[in-house]
Amino acid sequence: MFNEIKENVKKQHPLVHCITNYVTVNDVANMILAVDGSPIMADEIKEAADITSITHALVINIGTLNQTKVESMIAAGKKANELHHPVILDPVGAGASPYRNEITERLLKEVQFTVIKGNISEIKCIAQKTNTTSGVDANDADLVNESNIDEVIAFAKKLSQQTGAVIAITGPIDIICDKQHTYLIKNGHPIMSRITGTGCMLAGVIAVYAAANQEKPLEATACAIAMMGVAGELANDKMNVQKSGTASFRTYLIDAMSMMDMDTLTGGMKVEIQ
Repeated sequence: MFNEIKENVKKQHPLVHCITNYVTVNDVANMILAVDGSPIMADEIKEAADITSITHALVINIGTLNQTKVESMIAAGKKANELHHPVILDPVGAGASPYRNEITERLLKEVQFTVIKGNISEIKCIAQKTNTTSGVDANDADLVNESNIDEVIAFAKKLSQQTGAVIAITGPIDIICDKQHTYLIKNGHPIMSRITGTGCMLAGVIAVYAAANQEKPLEATACAIAMMGVAGELANDKMNVQKSGTASFRTYLIDAMSMMDMDTLTGGMKVEIQ
């Protein structure tokens, strides 16, 4: 299903500009390298647009905001739009504070995003102006399950139509939509939430895959998310065999992504297309 998507990444080795948060920046860089991309992290306003001009995709992550970084995000986002490069928004903690909500709204007004990726509470904040986020985590009351999945798909498709972006909702069931089509992915493991930065790392992977597959952002995003879910399962298996802990899990996760081939992905992914 995703063979061409992965092959394009291997051929192109996209360079990704990340304006991300300082909690997870090193892990994001290493994960991008693990999937055959190349990272550059630059959030200084004096160079943000220039750096974007030499890269193939941009990640904007609002996890650790400050006013200077926001202006860099806007400048880089506009430059990426001008060059028709994919732009990924990771609205970390959207709904956690009025300031964070204000910046999210500003970004959505001033930058055209290719993919908006977040947990269900973050996406609901964008789509419905709700504030149910628990810090940077999804609120348990918002989580997607079999009883509410059709409702969530409907609002994700509507948000895609409104924003022009692929909407990726991560959780126990990952939902990836454009205005017409939906991928449901049921991979991953709960332990992925016990280390910092799996979502931030995923945004970097999505950027790599979107950069190499600009005509297929939905499929590129679904491939990246399926890979991450399968890698989480493999990393958990290895952690259990080695009787190690969550710090080792982080390493095993990056290892699994760096070693992911089509046989491993095809054999492990649980993907449904609607």
